[in-house]
Amino acid sequence: MTLSKLSLRNARRQTGDYLVYFVTIIMVAALLYAFNGLIFSPEIQELSHMMKTLPITIALASIVVVCIIGWLVQYTTGFMFTKRSREFGTYILIGLETRQVARLFFLENMIVGALALLLGILSGNLVFQVLRAILLTLFGITYTFTFTFSLKAVGLTLFYFACIYLLAQFRSRRKIRSMKIYDLIYYDRINENAAIPRSGRRKKIFSVSIVFGVAGTLLLLTRILPAGILGTVCIIIFLYGFFLSFSSGVPAWFDKRPGRKYQGQTLLVFRTLSAKLNTMGIVMATISLLFTAVLISQGTGLIFGAIFESRQTAESCYDIFIGTDTPDRDCSDYIDYVESSVPVVSALSYSIYQGPDSHITDYLEENTDYYPCYSYDTWMRFSDYAALRSMLGYPEVTLDPGKYLIHCVPYQKPTIAACAQPIEVNGLVLHSGNIYTENLNQKLWNTNGTDFILILPDDVVLSRPVSHNLYAAMTKEPVSAGQYSTLCMIRDGHETYDTIYTASQVKEEYASMKAILVLPLYYLALVLTMTAATILTIQQLSETERYRRQFLLLKKLGMDLQEMTKALRLQFTIYYAMPAIPPLFVSIPFLLSLCIVTEPGVTEGFYRPVNIICMTLGLFFIIYAVYIVMAYRSLKRNVLPL
Repeated sequence: MTLSKLSLRNARRQTGDYLVYFVTIIMVAALLYAFNGLIFSPEIQELSHMMKTLPITIALASIVVVCIIGWLVQYTTGFMFTKRSREFGTYILIGLETRQVARLFFLENMIVGALALLLGILSGNLVFQVLRAILLTLFGITYTFTFTFSLKAVGLTLFYFACIYLLAQFRSRRKIRSMKIYDLIYYDRINENAAIPRSGRRKKIFSVSIVFGVAGTLLLLTRILPAGILGTVCIIIFLYGFFLSFSSGVPAWFDKRPGRKYQGQTLLVFRTLSAKLNTMGIVMATISLLFTAVLISQGTGLIFGAIFESRQTAESCYDIFIGTDTPDRDCSDYIDYVESSVPVVSALSYSIYQGPDSHITDYLEENTDYYPCYSYDTWMRFSDYAALRSMLGYPEVTLDPGKYLIHCVPYQKPTIAACAQPIEVNGLVLHSGNIYTENLNQKLWNTNGTDFILILPDDVVLSRPVSHNLYAAMTKEPVSAGQYSTLCMIRDGHETYDTIYTASQVKEEYASMKAILVLPLYYLALVLTMTAATILTIQQLSETERYRRQFLLLKKLGMDLQEMTKALRLQFTIYYAMPAIPPLFVSIPFLLSLCIVTEPGVTEGFYRPVNIICMTLGLFFIIYAVYIVMAYRSLKRNVLPL
């Protein structure tokens, strides 16, 4: 058999023995190609001028992905080399030269990598269509399937794979060529040394790591930035300390509790786990950190999405919205252009007025996370308010004699209801009436009040000085980028900076921000999850033969199949849960803190903190569960005696 045929046969066997690894590499290649396709797609670049920065964020995310996948390939290649070292030594014994064996291993891994790359690029076209559909939907464009194939995307993906594979394979090739026959034949029998050799030291480190874990969690729960940073450091120390000392810490705990040690399958399960973690503690701690990064990336992506959606909803209320920066200037120059160039369905030019005091403003500032834009409460004429509601299709409202209305953002309604007081103007006393919370564009400066506005009778309001002037319009067609640009040019001719919103511009801006920030975060999270789960699964499935011998012996000793299945399931559950549980103590407090520091009203309704946490954990564990189920079914089928 020639060397090339032998390489091809071994590559075929490798894809079967390490199917989880092979499938993961295919999926990573598909993701790399799909995101590279976004970089080189003219259609995507033309969606918005802000999308010009999309290639930068994708490239940065891809660099991280390449580093992580490089670690996966290098780890798996080294693992396969250890398992097959006896085979390589046998090749040399039967006459092959060391350089030929090194070339054999190099070629078969390159064949596997090339096949994964080919299948990844083919399936990557489907992933690209999914990403393309998501982006077009964000921009409100109807998706239609259009086959695309980018040679530039293929070239960049090939470059990434070359960096990933060549480095790992050249290191393995150099390692084989430097080893003797004896070393190769007995390499798989060499016991891996524990990172902390002395058992007594491991017991102490185990206890100290638990203390660091508790302290780190408590510091993160304070939601104070300096304490949170210190808490994160404590959690990292806990992770590495815990996994490196597990093989001594847990047995020492059971030695003091012999009743639990010999209860059920406890001794079997924890003895097996201790032996495994004795030599792979650093890997388990690193995987736990990767899972932490996954949860933080996914949760942060959800929070960013909530922020962008909240802002888009608030700012795209009207097709055109313009606010002047001074009370002595109206919007006439803007109105002249709009009426001559934009087909308007309905429009209103009106003013916002200064209230005589700042009672509600002061109360919100003192009792909520409120940033006042004015030193007074803002007022609006009821006739203008009724006209705005009619433009937006809201139900009609009435203003009863002796009453005033309040319109505010939803999250401020309870606070404002608690502080609303009677208003006395020119001897007339008005009492608080209904509070309405529909979207009315009440964010930041030069809008319909900041978070709230008081609606009073027209004659009462006209006695007050003007705060700023506004213009709102609904149009037959979305305002084009050119029309928005012209409005901005008019603004640039003024000495002050006016507020200009168009619904189309706002939607385009926040759709771009979602694409630039949120998509790369999920890209990273998906790759990190697959990488960590693959390493765990490879390690677990590599013990198939040892588990088989172990359970055959247990069967001879009288353990029935049901007990063996229970022991395997418990051991399997603990093995996969150990690196996944500690990240919860880091990511959940972090995400809760991030929810709190966002602008008010963002984490409400669908995006409540509890929903964000549940969606983050749900997405992570769905992907993780796929690897767990595949590994468990394979191990159960090949390990348990019939």
